[in-house]
Amino acid sequence: MFTTLIPSDSLMESLADPSWVVIDCRFVLSEPAAGERAYRQGHIPGTHYAHLERDLSSQVDASSGRHPLPDRTRLIAMLADWGVGPATQVVVYDDVGGAMAVRLWWLLRWMGHANVALLDGGWRQWLKEGRPVATDVGPRRRSTAFTPGEPLVDWMSTAEVQDAMRHQAIQLLDARAPERFRGEVEPIDPVAGHVPGALNRPFQHNLAADGRFLPAAELYRQFSAQLAHVAPRQVVHMCGSGVTACHNLLAMEHAGLKGSRLYAGSWSEWVRDPDRPVARG
Repeated sequence: MFTTLIPSDSLMESLADPSWVVIDCRFVLSEPAAGERAYRQGHIPGTHYAHLERDLSSQVDASSGRHPLPDRTRLIAMLADWGVGPATQVVVYDDVGGAMAVRLWWLLRWMGHANVALLDGGWRQWLKEGRPVATDVGPRRRSTAFTPGEPLVDWMSTAEVQDAMRHQAIQLLDARAPERFRGEVEPIDPVAGHVPGALNRPFQHNLAADGRFLPAAELYRQFSAQLAHVAPRQVVHMCGSGVTACHNLLAMEHAGLKGSRLYAGSWSEWVRDPDRPVARG
């Protein structure tokens, strides 16, 4: 059972196993059709495609962030169509170090499914190693019944984050790039800066130069050094819209620092209300 990361050789060994389901999550925020187009041009054999905005998010409204959590009933139906059952090993991947695929990793754990892992190194590592590539699309697995279980991860609403911050009960950890966190640039959201009191850990810091995750022991050392005496359960991850925040959450889980939570709305929801405080620098 793989629950955080899986190396490409382990996936290769089980690629034909009918109890495994692989899902391609490639996505480009500035060009929403690019990921699916890339999937059609070439993907790991037997995989399905999950679109971040169509499949893994719900509709944006006046108070939400850019990628609200998907409707659970619709997500259950989609997982069943992909053939995900209670004992299925799910593998998710993308081409940006896991920044997009971690969303589905988190969602499956939110649905109580433990057997889900991110392909370490993703599509780029798969190609680098000369692994097989397919271009066919269509049903890969027979539809099954997906029954959600007790959530294995937790999340917080903006109201809950605000209340917890007032009582100094949580530590926000922001996965955005340093220049966005400091408010020097903001290419996506209408307000630049960060939530006062948040710490910054760009998700890229979880990766080695080859695009694969750092060893668990090194991740443990880095997170422990930054968070000092903050318990994992007090850590709440955020980013621009609640997607790349899951990268830090997965990294902590892989390092054995279990129990941190997700601020699902993140910065794009926080700045919907001009009365919420903003820090810069």
